[in-house]
Amino acid sequence: MQSDPVVTNPQFYRVIFENERVRVLEYLDRPGDETTPHRHPDSVMFTLTAFTRRLTTGGRSVDLELPEGVARWLPAQEHAGANIGETATHTIFVELKEPAPDPLAPGSPEPLGPVGPLSPADPLSPADPLSPVPD
Repeated sequence: MQSDPVVTNPQFYRVIFENERVRVLEYLDRPGDETTPHRHPDSVMFTLTAFTRRLTTGGRSVDLELPEGVARWLPAQEHAGANIGETATHTIFVELKEPAPDPLAPGSPEPLGPVGPLSPADPLSPADPLSPVPD
């Protein structure tokens, strides 16, 4: 199965830079748009707009609300996404081509969505990468 998002979802992803160490993707969608399952290597994601998305994989899902202008670590993962908000999603992914230094512990679920707080008030916590958007 092809899992490269540029191949599986070319209407949303495009390569804007690539060399032997990184690949940089631009992602752009509109409210209601959905992606098919695809895989990201370890990446840094930078949000150009604020957006709300639902990511799903293996029967799990998480709703994310991300502000404009933030950088987040995106651990390697496979997911499908849906723009469930009222604004377009516009983001940049800097994909690393080097392997992750430590594999997941046996039996650990694969991460889903970005992780890492920007401040103590940030709803996402590195201890719980599946933290839902607060109601």
